[in-house]
Amino acid sequence: MSAVVIPPEPRRLDAPPAVALAPAAAARPSRTFKRLQAELRGLVGKAIDDYAMIADGDRVMVCLSGGKDSYTLLDLLLSLQRSAPVRFELIAVNLDQKQPGFPAHVLPDYLTRLGVPWHVIEQDTYRVVKRVIPEGKTMCGLCSRLRRGALYRYAAENGITKIALGHHRDDILETFFLNLFHGGKLKAMPPKLLSDDGRHIVIRPLAYVPERAIVRYARAREFPLIPCTLCGQQPNLERERAGRMLREWEREHPGRVESVFAALTDVAPSQLADRRLFDFHALEARREGARALPEIEFAE
Repeated sequence: MSAVVIPPEPRRLDAPPAVALAPAAAARPSRTFKRLQAELRGLVGKAIDDYAMIADGDRVMVCLSGGKDSYTLLDLLLSLQRSAPVRFELIAVNLDQKQPGFPAHVLPDYLTRLGVPWHVIEQDTYRVVKRVIPEGKTMCGLCSRLRRGALYRYAAENGITKIALGHHRDDILETFFLNLFHGGKLKAMPPKLLSDDGRHIVIRPLAYVPERAIVRYARAREFPLIPCTLCGQQPNLERERAGRMLREWEREHPGRVESVFAALTDVAPSQLADRRLFDFHALEARREGARALPEIEFAE
């Protein structure tokens, strides 16, 4: 395993990256990009505030996969860190799963030049997944559990107080529909989560950010993206079908996706059918209590 790398002097967080990853990254930001960045900063800042994701003194581990979402998450958190009303640390952590052809130098090079503390966990989860999951079956479930275990272990051993993941609004909605269609549950990804063992708090600062905005942002920043060759071999995943459904709604019924997400934040338990969330047996008693109240006469 590599050691944590602490840069001697962080770069200015309100400026474009100090390293020229590509000509566009070094060029003066356009007004279009500035508007996009401001929009994303606002959405991330609102999510952090709404769900009390980051507190003063937090040591936040940003899980960096090499995909557009986690690059965007790190970029925006670095930008917000300078102006935040609380002080918090950021450390970028990547899990090298030993997938064949994985360019192990890309993330360390990028993070070192960016001026961010970073660490790479090396664990051969690729071989485990390939051995356990039959050919043609979905690998994401086991892969995700193994990744989560490695990241949780690192967090516990290194004083991490918050674990930041790059799931965005569309990921949350895809999960909601997967649970609805295939699991029979009204369940999604919460913006903030306490792990099952009660030891870790997971946050999703991109919870309000639509994927299309992240695609534009990552393209403008020209992040050195690393594709996942493991799940990339599975083109017919149910999650991808749910994503296509959301994208079709976006095109054909503008506003529908936003409305569905808004519904996740405005739940009326008495209008559903979950007896654990609402006491339906108590309705008779509540009615009798209301009948016993004296009627109020209003003067004309």
